[in-house]
Amino acid sequence: MADEEKQEERSNEEAEPSEEAVGETPIEEESLEELLAKKNEELKELQDRLLRMAAENENTRKRLEREKSDGICFANENLIRELLPVIDNLERAVQHGENDSDLEGLLEGVRMTLKAFAETLSKFGCNSFESVGKPFDPNYHEAVMQQENEEYPENTVLQEFRKGYTLNDRLLRAAMVVVSKASSSS
Repeated sequence: MADEEKQEERSNEEAEPSEEAVGETPIEEESLEELLAKKNEELKELQDRLLRMAAENENTRKRLEREKSDGICFANENLIRELLPVIDNLERAVQHGENDSDLEGLLEGVRMTLKAFAETLSKFGCNSFESVGKPFDPNYHEAVMQQENEEYPENTVLQEFRKGYTLNDRLLRAAMVVVSKASSSS
């Protein structure tokens, strides 16, 4: 029994805080307050970094929008710069036609200007395509008339009213064409 009483006393002593343990509590409170202050400071630094990053992201978004807008506004700058000499040549042709009765010279100048214009468009991926004598393709041709013709098979392009153009192999404008049809007497 004596052993049991001793064990009970020991467990009671362990359960009750000693005076030394109670004296340590203020020290722990001070270290907790210091730790809390440090954590609050870290939190302020993280909040500040977060605000700076949000502002930086907003500035980047605005800059990208401005660059996109400028890109759209000036996307055709090179094309237009290349077309200005063509306009100059056409103006000279008009002046020549007004001052000179030599229509052959005027016609040659207009042909050269047309060639320069087509070459400029080609530099930027815009090309015309041939339609006459080829099978009618609704993806590339807009039929405005049908005409009976015995020389060509049915649905063949006979005449082109307006040329068709592609831009980098994508249809830009369909050709306006006349298409053959079988003769009604057959």
